[in-house]
This record gives sequence, C-alpha cells and structure tokens, in this order.
Amino acid sequence: MTERQETSFPYPRGCPLHPPREYASLRAEQPISKVTLASGRTAWLLTRHEHIRQLLASPDVSSNLAHPGYPLHFDVPVEVMEQMRPVLLAMDPPVHTAQRKMLISEFTAKRVSQLRPRVQEIVDECVSALLAGEGPVDLVGALALPVPSLVICELLGVPYADRAFFQDRTEKLVSVDADPQERNDAHQELHAYFDRLVTAQEENPGDDLLGRLVVKNRETGTFSHAELVGMANVLLVGGHETTANMISLGVLALLENPDQRAKLQADPALAPQAVDELLRYFSIADQVTSRVVTADIEIGGVRIRAGEGVIGLSASGNHDEAVFPDPDRLDFERGGKQHLAFGHGIHQCIGQNLAKLELEVVFNTLVARVPGLKLAAPVSELHFKDSMGVYGLHKLPVVC
Repeated sequence: MTERQETSFPYPRGCPLHPPREYASLRAEQPISKVTLASGRTAWLLTRHEHIRQLLASPDVSSNLAHPGYPLHFDVPVEVMEQMRPVLLAMDPPVHTAQRKMLISEFTAKRVSQLRPRVQEIVDECVSALLAGEGPVDLVGALALPVPSLVICELLGVPYADRAFFQDRTEKLVSVDADPQERNDAHQELHAYFDRLVTAQEENPGDDLLGRLVVKNRETGTFSHAELVGMANVLLVGGHETTANMISLGVLALLENPDQRAKLQADPALAPQAVDELLRYFSIADQVTSRVVTADIEIGGVRIRAGEGVIGLSASGNHDEAVFPDPDRLDFERGGKQHLAFGHGIHQCIGQNLAKLELEVVFNTLVARVPGLKLAAPVSELHFKDSMGVYGLHKLPVVC
C-alpha cells in the first residue's frame, strides 16, 4: 500500500448535505491512513464500510477514553477523565456487558413501541404550536429539540424544566471551539446535576427508567453510584442531542428532495425505510466509532499495533460505493439497513429503537399535517454545527 503523508483531522464539509470530499478520495486511494488530531495524538483513519465493521467487531480494541493511545480530539484534564471513566460508551467487557444487560430491556423494540402513542401526542402538540406561529419559525427550537427532550425526560424521570441547562452544557462539552476551561466547567456542572438526580432516585425511586434501574441495582450491585451518574448523563445527553440533529437535518432533506417527500406522503408505511436512509445519508455521529487497539490487528492489509488509536468514519462507510450505489443520492426505497449510523458490534447504540420511533412519527406527522412546509432561507444561509463529527443545525427557519 502506498504511504500517504500524515494529515490533520477532522476535515471540513464543503457541502453541508454531504460528508467531507476527502472521504471519497480516501476510500478510493488510501482507505486506511494516518492523521493527526488537534490534541497532537495520531490515529489510523478507516473509510471503507467493511473495514469499519471489522474494527467494531474486533475483540482486540478498547473504548476506554483514559487509555493513552485513545484518539481524543483534545486534551482532557485528569479530574474530568476520572469522572468520565464510569460511562458505558467508554467501557469494555466484562463490565460493559453486565451494565448493558441491565439496560437493554428498557430499549427493546417491543418496549419502545409502547411509547408510540405518547410520542405521537408530543409531536402533535409541537406541530400544532408550529402551525400557530406567524411568519418564519425556527424548526430546531419549535420541534427538533423539544420532541426528543420531552421524550427522554419523561422516560428517565428528569424535570423537563431543566432541558435548557443540559442542552447548553452539552453543546459546550462537545464543541471543538470551546475554551478548555469552559468545557471543563460544563462537564463539572453536568456531573453535579446528574449526581443530585441519581441521589434523589436512590432515596425515592420513581416509576421511570432511572428509578427502575436503581431498584434492580440494589439486587445486583452492577453499578456504583458514580457509574449510575455516568449512565444518567449518557442516556439524557445522547437521548436528545443526536435525535434533535437528525430531525432538523431530516426535514431539510425532505424539503430539498421533493420526490422522496412525495413518496412518504403517498405511503406512510415507508417511514422505517425513509428513516434508515436518512440516517445513512447524514450519519450525524461520525466518530463515535473511535477505538484504541489492545493487541496487534490487521485490517485491509495494514497492521495496526497495540496502543494505536483508530477512527472508523461512519459517514464515509455509509457513503461507500461498494455497499451503497450512488451514495450521495437520497433514496427511500434503497433498503440500506446495513448502515453504520448506530455503530456496530457490542457498542451499537442501545437507544436506536427509540430514536427511530421518534423520527418515524415526526416525519410522517410533518408531511401529513404541514404539506406546504418550505425553507424560509436558502441552504447557503443556514447555520450548521459540526463538533467532533456530531453534525446538526443551529437553526432551521421554515414557513408553514
């Protein structure tokens, strides 16, 4: 394989509706290459679908953020890293296996399907408010953020009045442009908030996900208090931020692709396929597939040594021409369930059934109730955000 000069990462998006153009050239010319991150650490970059799946299925990789070879994008203070350790996403078996088993029953397809009527009520209320507004309305603030925030708050037992607090701190936490002290303060404030929340549940468990988890934990002792705090943090932040981004980007895609929007209007049963295609198309959490190698492995003819970091770019894998012909074209009839938007392997997103349900309800409700929805500004004037591969919109002005 031809050696490629090490480059800086991440790459900026040229077109807001497509991954960075470098991904396609890397897939074709150098699917496995070395990059330097803003933290000064180096990592291998994987851009092909098959290589990313191989990485995520390997038993010889770790998700431990505290490992010195983990491909962190910026340096994290030791005290913050200590608090980040008891987070499910950063754990390895057997601890990860035990903790995931405690949670999985809350997110099965059957359990989540029972939430559909309530999710529909929440979406209908937001859409009614949207229709009642005059002039251009920001769809992010009116729909994309409230829907997943309300759903996850109710599910976990978190006061919805606190949503502005954790949304603000989350944005600071993931922003690559944030001042290091500002990022550290945001993490400390979130940690303190979730510590109070879990303590209250331990004293008086509610009939909600956190309450049930606390009760089960008394029997099994699977989680420490600190681990319950980390779990609450991951579920609340992960349960609203990425879904909110996907709602706003998905609506933008519907408006920019009227032929696909018409298909969904004509056949609401197409919604599950439409959601999968939109997830593939945007792949908003591009770099959650980062890992550090614990024993030498070989991927695509390249030997990656123990201790080296690897980033599997899901947005690139989801636009791999070998798996998804004409990948830059949105096609609700593609049937591309093998996308990597939720990851792959033992760390595949535990909340994917809930996210899909929310997206199906939102998109079907919008195309049915707001057939005249259109952008109030050209795409070139929209404000996109891209922090460590988590992609979304700050605002989406629309006219109903």
